Amino acid sequence: MELKALYLCAAVVAVLLCSSVDFIQSPTDVLGPVALLEPTPSSARDFGAVVSDAPFAVVRPESPDDIALLLGALSSAAPSPRATVAALGAGHSLHGQAQARGGIVVDTRALLRDVQVVVAPPPRGHGDHSGGATEPAAYADVGAGALWVEVLEECLRFGLAPLSWTDYLYLTVGGTLSNGGISGQTFKHGPQISNVLQLEVVTGKGEVVTCSPTKIPELFFAVLGGLGQFGIITRARIPLQLAPPKVRWVRAFYDSFETFTGDQELLVSMPEQVDYVEGFMVLNERALHSSSIAFPAQLNFSPDFGSMGRKKVYYCIEFAVHDSQKDSSNAEHAMELVSEKLSYLRPHMYSVDVSYFDFLNRVRMEEESLRSRGLWDVPHPWLNVFVPKHGITRFKDLLMDAISADDFEGPILVYPLLADKWDRNTSAVVPATPDGVMYIFGVLRSTDPARCGRACVESILAQHRRVADEACRGIGAKQYLARPPSPASWRDHFGSSWGRFAARKARFDPLHVLGPGQGIFPRTDPAGRRDAM
Repeated sequence: MELKALYLCAAVVAVLLCSSVDFIQSPTDVLGPVALLEPTPSSARDFGAVVSDAPFAVVRPESPDDIALLLGALSSAAPSPRATVAALGAGHSLHGQAQARGGIVVDTRALLRDVQVVVAPPPRGHGDHSGGATEPAAYADVGAGALWVEVLEECLRFGLAPLSWTDYLYLTVGGTLSNGGISGQTFKHGPQISNVLQLEVVTGKGEVVTCSPTKIPELFFAVLGGLGQFGIITRARIPLQLAPPKVRWVRAFYDSFETFTGDQELLVSMPEQVDYVEGFMVLNERALHSSSIAFPAQLNFSPDFGSMGRKKVYYCIEFAVHDSQKDSSNAEHAMELVSEKLSYLRPHMYSVDVSYFDFLNRVRMEEESLRSRGLWDVPHPWLNVFVPKHGITRFKDLLMDAISADDFEGPILVYPLLADKWDRNTSAVVPATPDGVMYIFGVLRSTDPARCGRACVESILAQHRRVADEACRGIGAKQYLARPPSPASWRDHFGSSWGRFAARKARFDPLHVLGPGQGIFPRTDPAGRRDAM
């Protein structure tokens, strides 16, 4: 190990202090598993496909120690390292956040992606796996490069599953924990970053650290929702619950935004009966069809969207009830209890029983449909905004003024979250919500290159920036998965949390080596000089 460290430090320091960045003559593996390899097209591309910043090298680590060697060499370079480092998982960032222009990309999928499920005996006096007072009875120790679908598949072998999910399971554990991780379970269990017991992290100084809420808690909470600014997550311990064999999946349609959101808030107030709540806007026939691809029930719903200039928008609530009984009686009773309280368009409520895996993996079918239409590997100018409850109607109107319902391609998600389910010790930022309720608006647009070229995509992004800026200033909204245009914009985003965020950066990544693609911190050398980002 000492010889490997010596070789790596010498190579990194020698090349990073010179002016040229094209030092790699061939991807020879002279430095072992931490060799600096030539960049590939995927290292300068992400799902958003609107930013492409090429690194000058890629590292495929075999262990956290390899990442530590790299970051340790960079952070100890004098007078200051010229390279920054970005962690790249499944590549589903939207605005180049996992890219490192002229720097080094660490491919976390190269790490061990094992999923180790641990089931402890239940506490005395309990006949199930409900867990003790300090730690649940079951958890999974997971390599951060694993995809959530891989975690699900392994946990289901034990009849278990994590509590909180993302809609799309083909994202890495480290990636979602660095951002937030939300879906329809968030109202009940909180985001994924509120469902972590322990982390292994390589800090910006090259230290491999195991941390938890009670062991080095400042680092633990910093990296959760920390946008890759403080360390690279290499392992995570995730609490588990019993997985239901089946799910009763329900959809109900509305023609009133106020009734739609009112019923959503009723549903999230019933966590004993309801396990998942989301919703979406139905702008046109394509939205109705594409959102129904994974929903097995036949929808006998033919809305009148109106004519040009007088478009009618509809809404759909989607909720789910876990069925722990093979005869579905519990789910049936819960659905009847819930549905009779809702004010949907009669008779347009539809339900179907599906396996738990198929329900959680539902977006995979939508992905396959988009791929078949050539709309997956295209620019995705998305907009995700957390909006406090008092501002949701105003935000909806802002959004509708900025988009055309006729040619919009993709879902617009709208569903409530509860502020008290978010651990405010983490680095994630959500809006102030006096009544405790906020909504996520997810404008998940796909653009057809045949009809929307680069100028069109830039125009959409500009529209989104205007909507987001007005919502943040006038409503108190906060963007999610965004990349504000300047460090000053980031300080506005963090607001009163900025001081804590900056202090954590100074402690765990003082030379600003990590996360350059976020654009939060300019590079600063020990003499206080700033580099261009």
